[in-house]
Amino acid sequence: MPDLRVLALLLTLLLSACASPPSPDDRRQLALDLALPHAWQSVEIDALPFTLQAFIPAQFANDQRLVLYIEGDGFAWANRSHPSSDPTPLNPLALRLALAQPEGNAAYLARPCQYLGAHRGACTQRYWTDARFAEEVVASLDQAISLLKTRANASELTLVGYSGGGALALLLAARRDDVRRIVSVSGNLDHAAWTDYHRVQPLKYSLNPLDVQAELATVEQWHLIGANDRVTPPALVERFVASYTDARTSRVWVMPGYDHACCWAQHWPELWRRIEATQR
Repeated sequence: MPDLRVLALLLTLLLSACASPPSPDDRRQLALDLALPHAWQSVEIDALPFTLQAFIPAQFANDQRLVLYIEGDGFAWANRSHPSSDPTPLNPLALRLALAQPEGNAAYLARPCQYLGAHRGACTQRYWTDARFAEEVVASLDQAISLLKTRANASELTLVGYSGGGALALLLAARRDDVRRIVSVSGNLDHAAWTDYHRVQPLKYSLNPLDVQAELATVEQWHLIGANDRVTPPALVERFVASYTDARTSRVWVMPGYDHACCWAQHWPELWRRIEATQR
């Protein structure tokens, strides 16, 4: 049965969102309340130039593989023309996925400036707007992943990225030699095509996974997208995969009835087992 405290907090956040977004403190508390019943703990990781929020199990199992979940862009924009003052997610979907993984070691990594203060260290609005996939963002996450891998005593990684976290999973895998599998969920995999589609300003200070496809050619990839997703439509994901010279390592699952947020967390145990059971 869902934790009543979490349900009450979610209801409060939804009702208050009708008037204004929940505060960053409320959003952080939601993440803590989600993690606590699973015996997960909050960890801050110094990964220059940022300090990153992670959630990890109190104790990792003896397993050579670590599945690392990377959060989406969070509350990046207050509206179409104004960035938010704090990108901490209203609904930490990547955390929900990590907590729903049915077996194996998992950990969660938030994006720069989420949860720990939007003005802490190197944080400025550029890191949740046009520089959200900048070199320094990727380098910081790369450091944090190596630290988490060591902490879990793992030898190989699966990277799972939600929304913009999907782009970062690809960018990170392109520079590492220990990533066995990439899974994107509602992934923004080619931000140039994505900004063109939405007719918004390009992410001009961001790296683009399209430019590192050669480095990803041999990495197993699963790209899950909702048929009803209007944020990252299936056609954009399918176009990205089709642009590989050899797309045999990549699969696209278009899920009927799903959109950008629904219904990934609810069905994640089943989806995860399907991925695990399907040979490349």
